[in-house]
Amino acid sequence: MFQIDVVEQCKANDRKAQLQLYNQYCSGMFYVAMRFVKNSSDAEDIIQESFIKAFQKIHQFKGDVSFGAWLKRIVINKSIDFLKSKKERLVPLDENYMQVVEDNDWTVEDGITLDEVKLAMEQLPEKYKYVVMMFLLEGYDHHEIANVLGLSETACRTRLLRGKGFLKELLKKKRYGTGS
Repeated sequence: MFQIDVVEQCKANDRKAQLQLYNQYCSGMFYVAMRFVKNSSDAEDIIQESFIKAFQKIHQFKGDVSFGAWLKRIVINKSIDFLKSKKERLVPLDENYMQVVEDNDWTVEDGITLDEVKLAMEQLPEKYKYVVMMFLLEGYDHHEIANVLGLSETACRTRLLRGKGFLKELLKKKRYGTGS
């Protein structure tokens, strides 16, 4: 059965089709949520909420992207909302006035492992961590990240550039033993 047919059946509230989509995407979306929340119970809750929202809003799915990409955006938003709800307060910073110079060099020193990079990403300040994760791990571009996080593209580029700087410093400290 074609994916678009299954989505159309879901729009008609077909429970079998919903179960089919759930089974097809559940584990992949679980890993997306885990990259953000780092806790399997929280990730499972996020996945459940994401599928509920997806099936409630499935009539808004137009097919201009794959269902998986559409669902992934919901999962990422739910993950970020969850993490934000755990914070006491957030102080907004208006970064729209800044001029951003692109830096596409993401190379790290030899001997730095992918796990070390991921661990360092977890230590980034929250406002940079989400942008860096969505750019590096999820493959989103500046426009997509800005839309998901409700930022301007300039703010997105700024946060990515600053996050990259923080990340390089964390990896440098790890490498030379000056960090924790």
